[in-house]
Amino acid sequence: MKMLKTLGRAVAVAALGAGLSTGAMAESTVNIGFTGPLSGGAALYGENVLSGLRMAAGEINDNGGFKINGETYKVNLISLDDRYSPAQAATNAKRLKQESDVPAIFVPHSGGVFALQDFNEKDDFMVMAYTSVPTVTEKGNSLTIRIPPTFDGYVRAFSDYALKHDGKKLAMGGATHEYAKIWAKMIKNQWESKGGEVVAENAMDYNKSADFYTGVSRLVASDPDVMFVGGASEPTGLVVQQARQLGFQGGFIVMDQAKLDEMADVAGGVDQLEGAIGVVPLSTYGTEAANDFIERYKAEYDKTPGSEAAYNYSAMYGLVKAMQLAGTTEAKAVRAKMSDAMKQLDEAHNPYQVTQVTDKGGFVTETTLAVVEDGKIEQKPIEE
Repeated sequence: MKMLKTLGRAVAVAALGAGLSTGAMAESTVNIGFTGPLSGGAALYGENVLSGLRMAAGEINDNGGFKINGETYKVNLISLDDRYSPAQAATNAKRLKQESDVPAIFVPHSGGVFALQDFNEKDDFMVMAYTSVPTVTEKGNSLTIRIPPTFDGYVRAFSDYALKHDGKKLAMGGATHEYAKIWAKMIKNQWESKGGEVVAENAMDYNKSADFYTGVSRLVASDPDVMFVGGASEPTGLVVQQARQLGFQGGFIVMDQAKLDEMADVAGGVDQLEGAIGVVPLSTYGTEAANDFIERYKAEYDKTPGSEAAYNYSAMYGLVKAMQLAGTTEAKAVRAKMSDAMKQLDEAHNPYQVTQVTDKGGFVTETTLAVVEDGKIEQKPIEE
């Protein structure tokens, strides 16, 4: 009798498990991958990107999902930490494809993007690249979407403004990851071609260090008029703070990965960034779509969003819309519909008003420039 009762409980548990499994299978899902830095010095940057993706996926699912050929799907976002390592990003991508059959993987650093581009066409998944490096799309990878605008426009605009308003002596203290190296090379060429002088070069690992005094002191010792800095916002804010503590009073050219408002939180206030030149933060963008997104994001995360969250929020909505238009989750078909998808997005789902995707896969948005003046972040026109 005891054996029969035990067997009966086992059958009941098995039946319950079968029922749960059947219920789970009844709801179709599309797995979407993310690999990015969720630990180390760039963890805040990775989390900011991921927050926009989560917000979009949550809204889509809470509104009943989306339909492909009459069947309802929900988004299952799978995130893996790569610690800003291209090799780990590639390993994560292989895992995401093999274990979860993802049609698309979001990756927010150029080293990771380039690593995935070595095999994404063969393995049949889209690379949703949050990086402004121009070569990401110029390489001709047929399954890559570049989400932010290319930074070559920033290099020209920021250099021109600094040369006109700050002086000709530049000290370079950017980060050491691949994206920062490309930025540094381009800005050095631009600076010198316009008659400026590079008086010091000391790249630093923004992902591992929190104490930049040694590197920053070398830059300050060269007596520059302006410093080039930049990686993720948090360590870039620390570089600025330590430069001020060492007596530097000049301006900063800030690589577009770092955001002025987020840097100010770390550096000790906006006044510490006086003379800094960077991209216009979403918080001062000023459009109705941007302001609406900011309020909804604040309600969700209790903080002000940056461009990482906003751009990736739009990209997730665009990806889902492209699946609907393509009538499939197959990567090549979805990629072919991305431009149409971005044009059809509701304004509420498109804070930066991206309505064009180039043939090579780049989102098209306006180049912007902001300067910290009198303790305020002010948008400035691009000077010709």
